[in-house]
Amino acid sequence: QVQVVESGGGLVQPGGSLRLSCAASGSRFSTYFLGWYRQAPGKQRELVATITRLGITNYADPAKGRFTISRDNTKNTVYLQMNSLKPEDTAVYYCNVQPVDLWGQGTQVTVSS
Repeated sequence: QVQVVESGGGLVQPGGSLRLSCAASGSRFSTYFLGWYRQAPGKQRELVATITRLGITNYADPAKGRFTISRDNTKNTVYLQMNSLKPEDTAVYYCNVQPVDLWGQGTQVTVSS
């Protein structure tokens, strides 16, 4: 059974950076379609970025130019490098694994001075 665990969240000042990690168990990680989503208080969960098994990436408009999604199949891990963070990036960030449709528990990112 595949399990997903996110880490790397925290409190950062505007303009700062964080790198989120999502580790997934199982032997088929290299075949998975992976995504990062976020949910701010009072708002719906929204897409941040995705990466295919071939490494093709896609970003939502708020993430373009500031965030980078990547994967390391040798470590069964997907990353989200977030730079130039803004207060509006504050949210719980979730990792999603397809096609098994698994979500992690989320990691809190707070951008505040």
